[in-house]
Amino acid sequence: MSKSDTSRRYLSIQVDSQQPNLIDEMKAKIDSEQGKKIYARRLAIVEPVFANICVHKHMDRFTLRSKRKVDVQWRLFALVHNIGKIQMFGALI
Repeated sequence: MSKSDTSRRYLSIQVDSQQPNLIDEMKAKIDSEQGKKIYARRLAIVEPVFANICVHKHMDRFTLRSKRKVDVQWRLFALVHNIGKIQMFGALI
């Protein structure tokens, strides 16, 4: 229910139009010599874990809300991943 004679107020805030371009900053960081070394290690160590959890185990989204609950859910995903590694490689020992 709105009244036609009600006055409206508007607030206008000027935002700095020269925001840093984070994509360009990240590209420069990755293209540096140190960035290439760090990113190469990340591709070898971390990315296969994410791929296994998302693709093979179909855990590709969080179903809970709030940082605390998502942290717990992520730890459960990691636990499932590690149990799978124990199952595969533990039999070899």
